Amino acid sequence: MAYQKVNADQRAPGHSQYLDNDDLQATALDLEWDMEKELEEPGFDQFQLDSAENQNLEHAETADLNLDSIQPATSPKGRFQRLQEESDYITHYARSAPKSNPCNFCRLLKIFCTAIILFIFGILIGYYAHKNCPSNATSSGTLDLQLYQEILKTIQAEDIKKSFRNLIQLYKSEDDMEISKKIKIQWTSLGLEDVQFVNYSVLLNLPGPAPSSVTLSSSGQCFHPDGQPCSEEARKHSSQDLLYSYAAYSAKGTLKAEVIDVSYGNADDLKRIKKMKNVTNRIALLKLGRLPLLYKLSLLEKAGFGGVLLYIDPCDLPKTTNLSYDTFMVSLNPGGDPSTPGYPSIDGSFRQNRSNLTSLLVQPVSASLIAKLISSPKATTTNNACTPLELPNNEERIVNMQIQTVTKFKTVTNVVGYLKGLTSPDRYILVGSRHHTAYSYNGQEWASSTAIITAFIRALMLRVKRGWRPDRTIVFCSWGGTAFGNIGSYEWGEDFKKVLQRNVVAYVSLHSPIRGNSSLYSVASPSLQQLVAEKNNFNCSRRGQCPETNVSSVQMQDDADYFINHLGIPTVRFSYEDSQLSELSGEVILQIANEPVLPFNALDIALEVQNSLKGDQPNTPQLLAPASRLRESTELFQSDEMRPANDPKERAPIRVRMLNDILQDMEKSFLVQHAPPGFYRNILYHLDGKTSQFSILLEAWEHCKSLASNETLQEALSEVLNSINAAQVYFKAGLDVFESILVGKN
Repeated sequence: MAYQKVNADQRAPGHSQYLDNDDLQATALDLEWDMEKELEEPGFDQFQLDSAENQNLEHAETADLNLDSIQPATSPKGRFQRLQEESDYITHYARSAPKSNPCNFCRLLKIFCTAIILFIFGILIGYYAHKNCPSNATSSGTLDLQLYQEILKTIQAEDIKKSFRNLIQLYKSEDDMEISKKIKIQWTSLGLEDVQFVNYSVLLNLPGPAPSSVTLSSSGQCFHPDGQPCSEEARKHSSQDLLYSYAAYSAKGTLKAEVIDVSYGNADDLKRIKKMKNVTNRIALLKLGRLPLLYKLSLLEKAGFGGVLLYIDPCDLPKTTNLSYDTFMVSLNPGGDPSTPGYPSIDGSFRQNRSNLTSLLVQPVSASLIAKLISSPKATTTNNACTPLELPNNEERIVNMQIQTVTKFKTVTNVVGYLKGLTSPDRYILVGSRHHTAYSYNGQEWASSTAIITAFIRALMLRVKRGWRPDRTIVFCSWGGTAFGNIGSYEWGEDFKKVLQRNVVAYVSLHSPIRGNSSLYSVASPSLQQLVAEKNNFNCSRRGQCPETNVSSVQMQDDADYFINHLGIPTVRFSYEDSQLSELSGEVILQIANEPVLPFNALDIALEVQNSLKGDQPNTPQLLAPASRLRESTELFQSDEMRPANDPKERAPIRVRMLNDILQDMEKSFLVQHAPPGFYRNILYHLDGKTSQFSILLEAWEHCKSLASNETLQEALSEVLNSINAAQVYFKAGLDVFESILVGKN
């Protein structure tokens, strides 16, 4: 096996000078120290950052918030809350008057005349110098919304479409490197710095030489996953997509057994079915639904099932969508290379033998095949009510399912490029897209993802060539191996974990940017929801039409997974129908990369926690008091510490840096140690937009209803309690640090 990653001291082609370069951090810290010393020296008490007066930061007065009530997860007064000005906040240095010395009249007159001449001459020089000298073009301190628009207006929909068409022509290649090379060449030609391949040799579960099949024992009929009869003619005329209708990392082999309809496979469904039938080594007929697939499969495996036929009920789809004959691929991999769980797949790493990640034989099939299996017409609509597919309990169906897959080590390639920041080069905004992996399902969503990120890079680099740079470094990533369980992003994240934990500010996902409808769908961390809403409201008011804004913190099935659940990085993802997505995503990226104070909202995290404790969940009253204390701490932090950072006249670089360090690490307190399979470790995210409660508490409550013991629920409550308490302590410690600095300076 040829691994293309090398150790840290030998990473010539696949390692960036910007990652784990301690010189950058040392330089930034030295700069802050020098600037602070200047601030403390006499005569520098009125020091301001260059062009700070042009920053258009929001100012709002502190709202009277009732700590006992639970408010919507939106801060009512914007990202910054200010207290009234304190008259003694800034001390003014008063220079003592010079002592008078006796001198004759002529000497005084000569000095007086000379001073007047020099004064007038100085005014003239200063006037013409200010008039003729341009402002500093390399500083992003003057970057405002108008400049954002100047950068983004160069993004053309036709360029995105052209790039999309060019990429689609490559997707049938059996060589993963061909698309990766195309992306690298494009990004390099646009001027992006240090564009590189980062390769990992990983264990992939690939389709076998022939499609899987399902045979009805009663009639002997054999069907492919799309519902077409098994035959040489059908196999020859079917697209290669038929091969890719499989569950990666499923068990393989054959199983002949009775089919039992478990509906959506939740705890109540299984409890009901186990009372009626013996489920040991049977085949479950399972619908995809709200609960994570890995979680439902874990319940079926624990119950004793031997196989699963997985399908999408047409009644769960929009009325205009018809996927009756469509096949699909799923991955049973929770993330990363299965042979190196929790550590990167670099040369010398120990490899575990994990060809399958479950004992179940899992096969995705079309709704049309399920209709034939249960001897029923496809889901019908009567009086605008859809009748779901369902196998009658009093009827028996026996099938023989056959699954053929092959496990091989293959190279997965990430393409990573850097736009180095001007003032804070050791702080990164990650912008992630994905590209097609040659061995995966031949969908085309990846091409729109790659086309949009390339268009944004093009627009950005046009401005860079004119002398501008962002304050913070922007890292552009095109991930490989996404379809197999976000393998490329997981391995890169594990490889550079220590650096990313310390330096990454935010992750912006372009995983599935085009949804095919006119509504904007946004997923964001609680700390970023208000920024997303502000951007959308501004853009829609400018266009004269405001589609419904849908911003929520729900689980995302994309490459943001590792950064959310293992690093606690604030994340945002937009999905829209056209290139307007590029503007919204671009504005958010630019604002995070350039605002002196990160546009994150600490108070909204506390409000989200309180919202998650609403409802009739049992045993949650013990969490209300810690949640109230967290809200109190975030209110103080939002008002007291955002004030000097929000006002350019009071802004001190060392305080801004300390404040940003606190803001970027806010979500790390909410990473729990243990979560059910498929559930996020970051408890700020919910299963869907309809449920606001903590997901792990909902699951634990459902779990304990079927058991005599409530141990699982108590463990989940303890995890949530510790997270809330850790967050409160974190903000309290931040307040104490700022207070001690003020006391020391006074």
